[in-house]
Amino acid sequence: MSLLDKLDAIAAARKALLPEGVEVFGTPIEEVYSSTAAKIGDRRVLFLGTNNYLGLTFAPQCLEAAHKAIDSEGTGTTGSRMANGSYSGHRALEREFAEFYRCHSCIVFTTGYQANLATISGLAGTGDVILIDGDSHASIYDGCRLSGAEIIRFRHNDAQDLEKRLRRLGDRSRSALIIVEGIYSMLGDRTPLAEIVRIKTTYHSTLLLDEAHSLGVLGQTGQGLVEETGLLDQVDFITGTFSKSLGNIGGYCVSNHPQLDQLRYVSRPYIFTASPTPATIASTRAALKLLREGVELRRQLWSNARTLYARLKELGYQLGPEPSPIIATILDTPQEAIALWRGLLEHGIYVNLMLPPAAPEGKSLVRCSVSAAHSSEQIDFIGETFAVLRKTIFQH
Repeated sequence: MSLLDKLDAIAAARKALLPEGVEVFGTPIEEVYSSTAAKIGDRRVLFLGTNNYLGLTFAPQCLEAAHKAIDSEGTGTTGSRMANGSYSGHRALEREFAEFYRCHSCIVFTTGYQANLATISGLAGTGDVILIDGDSHASIYDGCRLSGAEIIRFRHNDAQDLEKRLRRLGDRSRSALIIVEGIYSMLGDRTPLAEIVRIKTTYHSTLLLDEAHSLGVLGQTGQGLVEETGLLDQVDFITGTFSKSLGNIGGYCVSNHPQLDQLRYVSRPYIFTASPTPATIASTRAALKLLREGVELRRQLWSNARTLYARLKELGYQLGPEPSPIIATILDTPQEAIALWRGLLEHGIYVNLMLPPAAPEGKSLVRCSVSAAHSSEQIDFIGETFAVLRKTIFQH
């Protein structure tokens, strides 16, 4: 088999699975009208698959900050953070994130994916052990592989399985890094953080929590699961992204360990990637302020999420285990999922489609991302559309 033959096999499998002419993955968005509305093809659609939890992508404060930054500092830094790419705004955002979490220090990265890649590979190395939840994001898996450490998976959200595997390590548990997520991106469920913290303390391990989908969503000020559970001081490292609740692109790691800053000198993804643009940094600083003050936004977000979750459950859809801004409809086959995804799009609703192996346990998902920007009328329309498709697709 040649180097390219395996790509031909992927193309053949994709063609066999997907209807002709349907762009399920990488659907082209022709125009964007607002946080909740866009144009796909010749159809105006309602966005229900964007992770824009607080609806800040069109916030006037963020737009104004981005425009000013472009005018004053240009379109890009053209260099890495370790070269010419650390402007005053980058350092200011790091200070603001550290203050937000009441932590010693923060590192800002170009993407959320890079934040995990750089932090994990910088913390762990050959001879160390990383224990990760089986449903971890790809960026966590890839950071683990880059580190060269031994990787041990434990069953999703199963603290007993984690403890069993740590116990087997003996004294090696002291050099073990445990990685979990605040809200998991596929099913929208939360990690049992109190149990995870108890276990990491018992075995003298280090804990990294990825708050990508829980930043801005959980806690009085939006810190995430650490704030909701009151366990901020018990988590060693927190990573996250700007591409969800902050409506931008970028990532961060915060910690009270003073050694965090040394990652700048050993993390190849940090050293060799161009830094975030001035507009990205400026608009993220504005968004962080809105996020911290966004009590009403979070209230609206959770009202929308609980309403839609209850409606879909009432209709008989199989859903993730708890209400969340991520509402995953679980289907047995890719064909069922594609039919539901296509039906929603034909009714003017854009959602995400997840097929194996991206979806857990061999299932297929139609994944909705609810936003604070969705009106009650839009949530009602979404529920009504799912009801229609329930009859037309799943009842023969």
